[in-house]
Amino acid sequence: MSRVSLLSDLLSSLGARTWFGERAENQPVPVTELTALCAKLVRSKGEATGVRMASEILGGLRALDEAGTERFFRALAEEFSPEAPALKAAAEAYAKDPSPKTLSVLQKLAEPPRQELFRRLNLAPGGTAELVKLRERLLPLLKSDRETFAPVDLDFRHLFQSWFNRGFLVLRPIDWTTPANILEKIIRYEAVHAIDDWDALRDRLAPSDRRCFAFFHPSIPDDPLIFVEVALTRDIPASIGAVLAEDRAALPAHSTDTAVFYSISNCHKGLAGVSFGSFLIKQVASDLKDSLPNLKTFVTLSPVPGFAAWLKRLPEDVVEGFTPEEKAAIAIVADQGLAFDAEWAFETELAEEARDGLLSLAARYFLRAKRSDGQPVDPVARFHLGNGAILNRIMHLGDISPTGLSQAHGLMVNYLYDLARVEQRHEAYADGQEIAASRAVTSLLPAGAGPHSMKDVA
Repeated sequence: MSRVSLLSDLLSSLGARTWFGERAENQPVPVTELTALCAKLVRSKGEATGVRMASEILGGLRALDEAGTERFFRALAEEFSPEAPALKAAAEAYAKDPSPKTLSVLQKLAEPPRQELFRRLNLAPGGTAELVKLRERLLPLLKSDRETFAPVDLDFRHLFQSWFNRGFLVLRPIDWTTPANILEKIIRYEAVHAIDDWDALRDRLAPSDRRCFAFFHPSIPDDPLIFVEVALTRDIPASIGAVLAEDRAALPAHSTDTAVFYSISNCHKGLAGVSFGSFLIKQVASDLKDSLPNLKTFVTLSPVPGFAAWLKRLPEDVVEGFTPEEKAAIAIVADQGLAFDAEWAFETELAEEARDGLLSLAARYFLRAKRSDGQPVDPVARFHLGNGAILNRIMHLGDISPTGLSQAHGLMVNYLYDLARVEQRHEAYADGQEIAASRAVTSLLPAGAGPHSMKDVA
């Protein structure tokens, strides 16, 4: 008999009662009680009873402290897994007789009871949002004990990928008339270029040459999942400062020809690994093209979050093989390390002296530095190249904010979305990690920087 069955029988033997009805709201509940109630929920037949129990469980989970949360997830990992002996017997039966009947039995036994628990918890009012928050509390535990908690996380991801697939997502424009409760979340969730106050938000949303779009889920209608900010321009800007300048003159939308995706923010840590961004950018680009036929170019203005750290950990023997310009650039920025006050960027002569070397090093970083799976080390590059974009341009001092200088020594990049070739490039990247790059980028790569020149440096 499984531990889930034992817990359920124990629960039943205690007699009927309202589990948390006598407790004060958010009063801590013993993990053993929560686990037992979860076991009962998995086995329950009545829909109304199940919804009530799910609500009680979620309320109890909200009240758990950090230690209680860890104990609960351990219980999920240990007590709500498939029964190994029964699963083995079902697998052997299917191997002997691969019929629909034996396959059905095998599939049923192979699914962890955790997944059914999550489905039933999702039936409670606000259950979807609660489960997203619950997974957010799980993610830090993966760092300390991945072997134990990874199966629980796998079940979360499996279900979320179904619940949050593109068919359920609703694309909505965000503008200055959007309800204040949503606008407040846009300010809070902005992860790339901070929005300091309501005036700054108005500058992002109200002008005629600005757009913002977000994906929402019907179960969480007032909380965006991901949003993208767009600047409509007459050319491709060379820096984020030009886009966010307070004194810039707004352009009539019909006079622009370029849509610049300059910030994309995921709003919920609990949905990490469940990708919406590729759908969002492609959908927004298509919608903008339909509403503004004058738009011809769709590009990002993207950060390079891993460049400075990558450059800092390059082995000396690798640096010895670099060009004089690259070594000079490394010496200039190394004096500042990863400090926020990188004075070299504001001294014209030093900034110009570092320019060619930094751009050359950036070309190595994007085109040659790879992870063990063959993909680029840069996470933003993986995202956009995987969407079918092309690495279009690398910009010196594109972001001289403290974050831009500390993470990327001021570099920014454009990824170009050629709508007619996005799918072709997506397939090429998916099949062979082929990095689509413009001549402007590939020409920055030094002679002799072959495909194996950055081996073991990622």
